[in-house]
Amino acid sequence: MKHSTLPHTDITAPNVVLGLMRIAQKSDAEIRALVGAARDAGMDFLDHADIYGEHLHQCEERFAQAMALTPSQRDQVTIQTKAGIVKDGPYFDYSYEHLTSSVEGSLRALNTDRIDILLLHRPDALVEPEEVARAFDELHTSGKVRHFGVSNHTPRQIDLLAKHLNQPIVANQVQLSITHSTSVTQGVASNMQTADQSIVRDGGGIVDYCRLHDITVQAWSPFQSGHFGGVFLGHPEHPELNAVIDRLAQKYDVTPEAIATAWITRHPAQMQVVLGTTTPQRVIDSAAGSELPLTRPEWYELLRAGGWIVP
Repeated sequence: MKHSTLPHTDITAPNVVLGLMRIAQKSDAEIRALVGAARDAGMDFLDHADIYGEHLHQCEERFAQAMALTPSQRDQVTIQTKAGIVKDGPYFDYSYEHLTSSVEGSLRALNTDRIDILLLHRPDALVEPEEVARAFDELHTSGKVRHFGVSNHTPRQIDLLAKHLNQPIVANQVQLSITHSTSVTQGVASNMQTADQSIVRDGGGIVDYCRLHDITVQAWSPFQSGHFGGVFLGHPEHPELNAVIDRLAQKYDVTPEAIATAWITRHPAQMQVVLGTTTPQRVIDSAAGSELPLTRPEWYELLRAGGWIVP
């Protein structure tokens, strides 16, 4: 498993991490097996959110109950969680009161004294950056949150926050897969007037912006064909893509999950792939893509097979 230091932090993190949004109904043994498979594969970075589960903080609670980490075991993992989404509605709330209250709830649920990285989960159109800055300052000074980031944010939304924050934005978690990758493919088709792919939809290039500002891109739903459109691996609607994936999987003696993962980890932005599976074997299979050396021709072949224009 490839590890590197996340910019603006002292955290050495893997490029494939375990997301825990689907463990609410899993038994303690199932959760331990899932996390154990990830740890055995080299994943010591765990991704949570306050809204994961059927009620607030449920998945964080289930993780803590099942794992019952000792202080030394807690020190061996990086715990990231998110705040800002209110399920009633839903709506978004980046107020000082909501952010600080959410972190307190996550600390209790996770049975820990600190959050390593806190992400703002989805953009709040009513954001008051000064309120976010006040919350971040208090959480950081108290030691309750070590580092801060965002999720699903455009470059301009990050700029607006950064103008007021005293802490750097260290990560931006966005949906990214071979078939859901306009943040990468728009630049490939730049200046093609009649190509829908060339339209800038994310405020100026999320991936390029994050590279310029040393913000780690975290790719969620790495196997989804679209926005919650189903997994493309083995899907009959993606025959050409799966034919290429299967051929490369045979060449490298790995599973299709590893190839789909490697397409993201091959990118020089040093992205992190966030797995959402609850199947230990899929975690193991995906981990094999951490350092898989796809060539440029193979990477672009996957891009074309995913339905994108490569002029």
